[in-house]
Formats: sequence, C-alpha cells, structure tokens
Amino acid sequence: MTYLDPTNLLVARPNSQTDALAVAEEALKDGALPFVVLEITRPLNLREGRRLQLAAKAGGTTGLCIIPEGMGSNAAETRWRATPVFDPMREDSTLMRWEIIKNKTGTVGVWYVHWDPQTNRLHVVPPVGLQPGSAGLPE
Repeated sequence: MTYLDPTNLLVARPNSQTDALAVAEEALKDGALPFVVLEITRPLNLREGRRLQLAAKAGGTTGLCIIPEGMGSNAAETRWRATPVFDPMREDSTLMRWEIIKNKTGTVGVWYVHWDPQTNRLHVVPPVGLQPGSAGLPE
C-alpha cells in the first residue's frame, strides 16, 4: 500500500539555492500545491525568509524548509529539530523525537512519534507511564 501517490508529487531540481528559492516562492504563492518542501544549502537571510512567508500566506500553502543545524532564518514562524531515538523494544525502530525549539505564536515542546506501516500514519508515543488508561490520559 502506498501512502503517497507519486502522480501527486512534483519535484524540482534547481541548479542553485537562488533558483530553488524562486521555485519555492512561486509554488507557495500559486496555491495549487498544498505543501512545499525546500532544502537549502546556505543560511537564509531575512529578506529570503520573509518572501517565503508572504508567498505561503498569499497562496494558503504550508512550506517546510529542511536546513542543516545552525542555518535557520529569523523570519521562521517555527523551528523544529527531529532526531532518531533508539528503541530496543522494536525490531524496526522508527521512533523519532520532534522538538519545537522556536514558535512565534505558541509554546515549545517535545513529542515522540513513530511511523506505523500498517496504518500509514505517524503516531504520537506518550512518555513512559502515561499510556492510555493511566492517570491523566483518557482511555
């Protein structure tokens, strides 16, 4: 079972980060795509980050910028860090620690998630001792 229909995926391979930013900005602004992912190779300046923000707002599109550690933009609404977590109880561990480390309009926090291949979904994994049915969590 496929969780992403390849006919619904558009991939662009620009020659430079400048070209990649231009493609991402147009895709965000157009609104035809619900989600745009951009991988950068150098830090974004405030102007570049703000242009992407305005384009996403204009098109009603969500944008995700994948960046190496330390290459963020002050214009970012949120900043996340995703790291793998070794889980000796799982044969095929896909456990990840997702941490929101910057949020201009809300709180920060940590979530543990894993990919479930049977349901093709990400599941939030409660902290140890807070499983469904335990004190504080509904069943």
